[in-house]
Amino acid sequence: MISFGMGSSGRKTKVVELDEADRLELSRRANSHTVASRDKLRAEIILLKAHGKTQQQVSDELGIARRTVMKWTNRFLECRLEGLRDAPGRGRKPTVSPEINNQIITRVTQPPENMSRWSTRTMAKELGVSNSHVSKVWRANGIKPHLVRTFKLSKDPNFEEKFWDVIGLYLDPPEKAIVFCCDEKSQCQALERSQPGLPLGSGYIKTRTHDYYRHGTTTLFAALNYLDGSLISMTEKRHRHEEWLKFLKQIDSEISADVDLHLIIDNYSTHKHQNVKDWLMNHPRFHIHFTPTGSSWMNMVERFFADITEDVIREGSFQNLKELESAINDYMAARNRKPKRYVWKAEGQKILEKINRARRKLSWNQYCEPISNSGH
Repeated sequence: MISFGMGSSGRKTKVVELDEADRLELSRRANSHTVASRDKLRAEIILLKAHGKTQQQVSDELGIARRTVMKWTNRFLECRLEGLRDAPGRGRKPTVSPEINNQIITRVTQPPENMSRWSTRTMAKELGVSNSHVSKVWRANGIKPHLVRTFKLSKDPNFEEKFWDVIGLYLDPPEKAIVFCCDEKSQCQALERSQPGLPLGSGYIKTRTHDYYRHGTTTLFAALNYLDGSLISMTEKRHRHEEWLKFLKQIDSEISADVDLHLIIDNYSTHKHQNVKDWLMNHPRFHIHFTPTGSSWMNMVERFFADITEDVIREGSFQNLKELESAINDYMAARNRKPKRYVWKAEGQKILEKINRARRKLSWNQYCEPISNSGH
């Protein structure tokens, strides 16, 4: 909509009227730190004109020529927001042919001989363009050869049955029972840095030497109470079925005898040893729930292992194995004073759909039946 007001010179001046949608978008552009400078300036011109400013006033306030104000005002009045775009064909003409750009995209999956992937520089040298141009094309097409995501799809024939069994414990824990997420964290190394590093300070980062002395390893056995986040733990030098059975007995002794115990564990052979099975037969309050093979991500205790690795094991320097075990035990005691619960929030059906999409992409469906989506 166009209306006319009277300028200071007595001549009529165009006044821009904005609807709410246009005003919000122009205000966003004018206040954004990420839009192009030219788009920010054009938005400011229109907003000032919408406030009844004359061309001269807008020109003086923004430090631009009156003809620039007039140009973008007229463009906006004719085509609204679309009028603030540059006309097609303007700007510097591309110097790289479409064929070269196509090769930059298609050849990224065909690394050069004796190399695992292309870099922007190696591809630029191969195709006779600048590495900044290769980088620009890759960014525009979401190509990131330097990044790799790891994955593992379970081939367990009983995947779905085990999957819903574990998910069911998280989403609907049984009454008068405790759900424990159990596992061993083996190969916890007692590493001693060869020299003391500098502590974190203002203006410089914490340092540590890259070399170290090895003082052996220990295994952390942990049972995470899913309901309140408390932990039962022990450390042992080895992780055979004997140690696992010892840990089960520790859980049995620490939990009241009138409470059923549901343990979520993986398929490690020590968990299925005959001696372990015999002991469980004589202790019927223990109910074992195996995660599908290759699906340790379903066991919430793995989330705790990531925390203790980051907080204690990886960053520490230990002069002997006893010192490492002491640090682990102190950490466990502190966690039990203020338990931190991990809550399962992912929807089971969406997880299955994601897994099936991955299987189809990898063409595994020719020998691995897709997981059904019915009944849950």
